[in-house]
Amino acid sequence: MSDMFLQGRTALVTGSTSGIGLAIAKGLAASGAKVAINGLGSPEQIASAIAEVDAAGDGGTRPASTRHFGADLRDPAAIETMMAELAGWSNGGIDILVNNAGIQHAVPLHEMPVAKWNDILAINLSSAFHTMRLAMPAMAGRGYGRVVNIASVHGLVASKDKAPYVASKFGIVGLSKVAALEYAAQGNRGSGGVTVNCICPGWVETPLIEPQIEARMQGGSRDDGVRALLAEKQPSLRMTLPAEIAALAVFLCRREAHNITGTAMPVDGGWTAQ
Repeated sequence: MSDMFLQGRTALVTGSTSGIGLAIAKGLAASGAKVAINGLGSPEQIASAIAEVDAAGDGGTRPASTRHFGADLRDPAAIETMMAELAGWSNGGIDILVNNAGIQHAVPLHEMPVAKWNDILAINLSSAFHTMRLAMPAMAGRGYGRVVNIASVHGLVASKDKAPYVASKFGIVGLSKVAALEYAAQGNRGSGGVTVNCICPGWVETPLIEPQIEARMQGGSRDDGVRALLAEKQPSLRMTLPAEIAALAVFLCRREAHNITGTAMPVDGGWTAQ
């Protein structure tokens, strides 16, 4: 499914200057979409992300089209400004919205700083509410739209010391179900319809978790460290690659996926099957 089926479509992926978000942005570009990225990073990191997405889309054969939008997702006014700019950039509104931005702070509930609670809820949950409310009416008008919210296995089950993160991820699963119901009848099989889904990853292989792997190697191999890290919760003992999450997100954008909506899809190696 490497065809350019998203030619003429425009996408926004939040939290996409690295990791899962960048992989999704590249996957959408490789399928023909013009992609707006959003996220933190140095000027060099942002420039590198733009170059990677452009290269995924056309291999340098067309003029660069990827653009970075630097809105602070804690600020509803900044999100509104970004979405207004995107409406002009995309000739009427984006077709695909991927809410991937997220932060975490792991301490017991009674030790959680109030400021951290507020920031995690704002970035992980409220920002998705704002992007969805501003993007989805135009999707309905065209009869095609895709919202893919990157939740987490922690949108389906809880773990200790992650109160705001778990609350935000359970919240985005619920928000997505409501939006899916409200927009389910928009469009048709031919146009592709408007769908809203969550992807709920377990352990994903990103540079951020390398210290945790190394701490569990105990003189063994990196694979030994991975298995030790995952043994408690992820029965497959294998991590998912960001590109594998991206492949699922891209599939959900296909016209054939018009009746896949309101779901929360675990990609967790059996974690939530226990």
